[in-house]
Order: sequence, then structure tokens, then C-alpha cells
Amino acid sequence: MNNILIAVNVAVLLLLMSGLFIMQKKHVSFSKRVFTGLGLGIVFGFMIHLIYGAQHEVTIGTIDWFNIVGTGYVKLLQMVVMPLVFISIVGAFTRLKLTKNIGKISILVIGILLGTTAISAAIGIGSALGFGLDGIQLTEGEAEKARNEALVERVTTVENMTLPQQIIEFIPGNPFLDLTGARSTSTIAVVIFAAFIGVAYLGIKRKDPENAALFAKIIDSLYAIIMRVVTLILRLTPYGILAIITKVAATSDYDAIVKLGTFVVASYVALILVFIVHLLLLSFAKLSPVNYVKKGLPTLTFAFSSRSSAGTLPMTIKTQTKDFGVSEGIANFAGSFGLTIGQNGCAGVYPAMLAVMVAPAAGIDPFSPTFILTLILVVTISSFGVAGVGGGATFAALIVLSVMNLPVAIVGLLISVEPLIDMGRTALNVSGAMTAGVLTSKATGEFEKEVYQRPNVVEA
Repeated sequence: MNNILIAVNVAVLLLLMSGLFIMQKKHVSFSKRVFTGLGLGIVFGFMIHLIYGAQHEVTIGTIDWFNIVGTGYVKLLQMVVMPLVFISIVGAFTRLKLTKNIGKISILVIGILLGTTAISAAIGIGSALGFGLDGIQLTEGEAEKARNEALVERVTTVENMTLPQQIIEFIPGNPFLDLTGARSTSTIAVVIFAAFIGVAYLGIKRKDPENAALFAKIIDSLYAIIMRVVTLILRLTPYGILAIITKVAATSDYDAIVKLGTFVVASYVALILVFIVHLLLLSFAKLSPVNYVKKGLPTLTFAFSSRSSAGTLPMTIKTQTKDFGVSEGIANFAGSFGLTIGQNGCAGVYPAMLAVMVAPAAGIDPFSPTFILTLILVVTISSFGVAGVGGGATFAALIVLSVMNLPVAIVGLLISVEPLIDMGRTALNVSGAMTAGVLTSKATGEFEKEVYQRPNVVEA
């Protein structure tokens, strides 16, 4: 009987996907198809949860099949991340788009990412204090106990790595290993390796123009192929979001969300405020925040649904170049660095809120100016080194809490609402990277304002 019910659910998903395909054939805009997939997924997932429950065999079996579409789509995006980053950075050198400002670009991108992370930490602190969040009120169930036991080894890893050691992790000792994405710092390592290849090309261009021209032609051809692959995959976005959000809605622990409702609301208030900061920064740069939201929303929606900054990277880069008018080199630098440095949501808001929540348990006054300033500084510095140990928000929180000598058990106590909050954090991380790309591009004069201002007519 369960197999029949699972088959019915799969048939419904296929029917909904057929509807999205018909919309595509009728040339309905990409954004509308993405949001239609999102809305249908929420309704369908909630119905599955309402009828069967999150842990029922039918739900588990159904989601297992749905993962072919949802997880499969994310994997396809991840498939092109490393080739896209490598070819795009090298191509920026062969097309002379990074030769003059590479140092300035790197400093601006990293500076904006770290600066917005410091602001994110301050907002996270304010939200936690404003809502009166207290970690002492949290209780530990079986799932939370298991999560905290699993974190013990990670805490040791975090405490044993100094900031210099974490920075060393960025260096590509084996670039071929990093091209497989095997390490948490692989993306940045590939950027560094590609930059070396680009600088080497410039040297060969002066000494041996013929071979340099051949190399440039090969890179241009590879870039055209990679971007075509990206375009083909992005066409699947509405279907991927439909399957992913259906899974989220069907398997979420709504009782836990209600129980920890204040923390969830406080988190999203902080995340929204940081997003508003991004829009204000664009306004100060005399760029329309409305255009940013309209053109960036499909990418942010996918980041929200997938909870994968790495999987969103191809969309992050393409949105910057095709919709925002950012140069290819800067778009790749901002997108790649944004994966591992200065993540506004995961490394900024989240660790700061947790630190405020557990401070009273350690005998610290969370309203103390000294504590607040120290916490903002620690969060900002730690956000640069998170990639050295990997693991996103969890490791960011572990690093900050360990450095501040605060209890780390709270990280495991929030496991039940982690997926819901992580959706918003991931979208904010991606927004931070795109904002850094736009602002850097404008500051260096490598920005096509007319592209940013024109209506979004580019379809994936």
C-alpha cells in the first residue's frame, strides 16, 4: 500500500513539473516560473506532511524519489562550479579584464565581505538582545544530545587550528585535488591557482605571442562551452526548486519551530535587516535597490531553497554578469570568495546571536560594551578563517564560542530549526557576495550601469 501512495506522490510531482514545462513553452518569464515552483512546492510539501507526517514511511520514500530532481539539480550545479571558476578567472586575464586592478579588486571584495559581516554581527547581537533570547531555556532531547556528541570532535579541530594555519589552507598545494572540490577551501585555492595561470599567460604573451594567442583561443572556447552548460542546467531551476522546497515543507518539524518560534523570528529579523543594509549600500553607490531585488530574486530564491552557496555559485556569477553588469573577473572573485570568507548569514548573524544567548550562563553581561565590541571583532576575524575548517554556520559558531570561552552545547540544541534558519542564512550569504561584486565593479570602473538599469530580459 505504501508503494502505491509513494507512486501517487511521484505522479503528482511529475504533473506539477509538466505544468512548469508548459509555462516554459508559453515563454512565461523565468522569475515567474521559479516562484510558481516555489509556491507549488510549499503547498504540496505541506499536504504530504499533513497527511502522513514528517517521519512516515510514505513521506520518507516519497522524498527519496523527489531527491532525484532536487538533489540531482544541486549536484549538476556543483558539477560546473570548479570548471566555471577556473576558466572564468583565467579567461579574465586572457581578455585583459583583471591585469590592472587585481590587487584592488581582491582588497575591495574581501573588505566589503568582512565589513558587512561585522555589521551582520552587530545586528545579530541587537536582535538577540531585543528579543531577550536566553540559551538557558533550551532543552536537550535525544536528537540534540546526539548532535552535541558529534560536535565534540569538531570542537577539538576548531580549537587546534590557529588563524595562520587556517589561512595556509587557502594555498593550493595540489591544484588538481582542489579542482575536485575535495577541501573546504578548494574554491579559493582554485581562484589562486587560476590567477597564477593568468599571470603566467601575461608573461608568455610578451615573450611568445603566438603560443599565448593559441592559449587564449583555447580558453575562450572552453569558456563558451562551460557557460552553455551552465545555461542548460539553469533552465532546470524551477523544477529543482519545486522538488527541494517540497522536501523542506514535508519534512520540517513544525512543533519544534513553534517551540523555538522566538529564536526563528529573531533570526529572520536580523537576516532581513542585514539584507536591507545591502540595499542601502547599493543606494549609497547610486544604484537602484529595486533593480537588485528584481534581478537577483531568482538566484536568492534558489539559495534559500537549496541551502547551498556552492550550488548557487553558477547562478551568482551569471546574475552578476548578465543582469547586474559586473565584469566576469570580479563576478568570479566575489562569488568564489563569498563562499568561504565573510558569510554574512552563517558567519556573521548566527554566531553572534548564539554568543549573546549563552553569555549569561558563563557569567557575562551580554549588554556589556566590552563584550559586544569583542564579539563583533571575533566574529569578523573568524569569518575569514571559517573555510580553514569547513562546515559553514556550525563551524563559525564553534570558532566564535570557543574563542570567547562560551559553552558550545547550544549549537546542538537548535538542530530542529537549523534547516529553516539555514535557508535564510544561505540567501543572505549569496546576497553579500553579489553586493560585494557590484560595489567592487563600480568602484574599479568595470561596471556596465546600463545593464544594471535595463529591464531583465535575459532568460535562463
